[in-house]
Amino acid sequence: MTDRIKRLRTFFITEKEYHMVRQPPLDEECLARDFARDNTPPTERAVQRLCFMLRREEARLFPEERIAFVRTLPNIPALFTNREMEELKASHWIHEQGEVCNINGDFSRLLDCGLEARMAQLRQEQRTHPEAAAYIDGQLKILQCVEDLAERYRDLAQKQGNTVVAETLSRVPKYAPRTFLEALQMFRIIHFTMWCGGNYHNTIGRLDQYLYPYFRHDREHMSREEILELLEEFFLTFNRDSDLYPGMQQGDNGQSLVLGGRNMDGSDSYNELSELCLQASLELQVIDPKINLRVHRDTPQSVYVLGSQLTKQGLGFPQYANDDVVIPGLLRLGYEPEDAYNYVAAACWEFIIPGKAMDIPNIGALSFAEAVSEAVKEHLTDSPDFESLLRCVQEKITAQVEKLCRTVRNVYMFPAPFLSLMMVNGGQVGRDISLGAVYNNYGFHGTGLATAADSLAAIKRLVYDEAALAPEELLQALEADFQGFEELRNRLRYEMPKMGNDDDEVDSLAVLLLDDFAEALEGRRNDRGGIFRAGTGSAMYYLWHAEELGATPDGRQAEEALPCNYSPSLFARCRGPVSLLKSFAKPHLQRVINGGPLTLELHDTLFRTEESVEKVALLVRSFMEMGGHQLQLNAVNRDTLLAAQRHPEQYRNLIVRVWGWSGYFVELDRAYQNHIIQRMELQM
Repeated sequence: MTDRIKRLRTFFITEKEYHMVRQPPLDEECLARDFARDNTPPTERAVQRLCFMLRREEARLFPEERIAFVRTLPNIPALFTNREMEELKASHWIHEQGEVCNINGDFSRLLDCGLEARMAQLRQEQRTHPEAAAYIDGQLKILQCVEDLAERYRDLAQKQGNTVVAETLSRVPKYAPRTFLEALQMFRIIHFTMWCGGNYHNTIGRLDQYLYPYFRHDREHMSREEILELLEEFFLTFNRDSDLYPGMQQGDNGQSLVLGGRNMDGSDSYNELSELCLQASLELQVIDPKINLRVHRDTPQSVYVLGSQLTKQGLGFPQYANDDVVIPGLLRLGYEPEDAYNYVAAACWEFIIPGKAMDIPNIGALSFAEAVSEAVKEHLTDSPDFESLLRCVQEKITAQVEKLCRTVRNVYMFPAPFLSLMMVNGGQVGRDISLGAVYNNYGFHGTGLATAADSLAAIKRLVYDEAALAPEELLQALEADFQGFEELRNRLRYEMPKMGNDDDEVDSLAVLLLDDFAEALEGRRNDRGGIFRAGTGSAMYYLWHAEELGATPDGRQAEEALPCNYSPSLFARCRGPVSLLKSFAKPHLQRVINGGPLTLELHDTLFRTEESVEKVALLVRSFMEMGGHQLQLNAVNRDTLLAAQRHPEQYRNLIVRVWGWSGYFVELDRAYQNHIIQRMELQM
């Protein structure tokens, strides 16, 4: 890292000096009240709001920077009044905040042509498709406002003597970039505009692919170190405004990029830019952008080693995705081959297609633990054998699926005219992406899998195989939350089979549960013509579902947290990482390919030597070769985390993986901190 980047990192990350340029917050309904009074159509509201934001933004430059644009408006006004939102919710399913989110635009649709050329295309479309003239006119207004803001930045750069920024902005975004720096600056402007439009959690995608032509152009006359310095400054721009982005916690902002991956011809797309992205992240040690690394059976060991060196820093990434499982899984769901091979990760881990998918991959979640709990309470005493109980569990899973599918109908998403410029809208000119695209699929998470499988394994052994526990006694213990049944609770917790020990007795039940989930969704279609996808992720539901769930037959007490994502229970005593990986590679993961990584906490002592880092890399590779689909690792130390809770001021830069994102530990809510501390620290 150069001295200049060190100074910028201190300025933006440690000191957060950019906060000084922020304007006072806007009245949340300052636009919505007028929109409601004038009965302004939703799409026109979206256009006016984004133009309002871009016109009100103040150009600000900081010492030594070469890549400009920083948010000065700290909030985005609402499109609808509170009363209008209540009316919308009465007749529609509103996903999250209603904005188009958690998708990936095809940035090259603007990046590779420049805004002037794109506006010329739009004017031609206006002439040939007069029915879309009004919508296209709104997009033209937005692009003009983007150019106007860039000109204000250029004028300021000239005034301040920043010739680099001034020269760059004399080219982009008006015209297509010619150099790597111009491409990085134009992406920054596009990304900035997208967030100003309210479109949050929309990811960066395959940056090492769409920026590679610009990188290759400059690589001929720039050193690796010079390009790395540009890339590191670019990465710092993602951390300037991240506290303004909506999310469950600071860090949950969807700024995720994907590196590498297999091409359709079998070749590997991992390139020098991919490696430099990993190197930049390794040197900077900041939470954004989050790195996803696509791997496959031909990925060199050196790539896994570099990824493990990144994990060693405690960043919680890269998150790995296995092309040999993901691509066949997407093909099985009906994705076209060229799209399946081009997949990216959404804000956390869900698999989506850039530029073509209006999928909502986190629209709801099924609770495996709840399905088992209900089946046990209602049918344990009248189930003559274990197979009968399993059929009851299957019925509960199907019932949950049916309820979820019924609930998420008539979804309403706010118009996104700027983001639509980077999407293929089903071949219809002037059609907003909020109405749909090529793929319009919905994804459901699946929480508490290990809790459910462990519960069933305990019942199978104690109630049916050994007849050592009467069904009535178990039900009494569950009803009492194990108060007065402490000996039974401890036996269930610590003496019964647990998923994560390569034990077929319990692992086979997890396979069955996931298959039941996939089969319950098979053939169902949503009201946008898309399918439903089953997944192994949890997002925040591992806490939410736990709050609603009583004691479970694995010895878990009421409201105790479920495992995060696709992981062992919090009190499973696993024999070690290898056995754990074997357990979690057994399910038919191509069938539950909405996404959801195996999440492991490795003790930070595992990373002390080059040899130990190599062992971690081999561990990751082994999981992929076993048939695992997705993996994320945390390098943690329980004593350090406890110290950070006691003295947060001393651990401001301590980073951890939360679920599908990384954040600063001391900025997390206590519940998330405690859950991370509870997770096991595995050693080899």
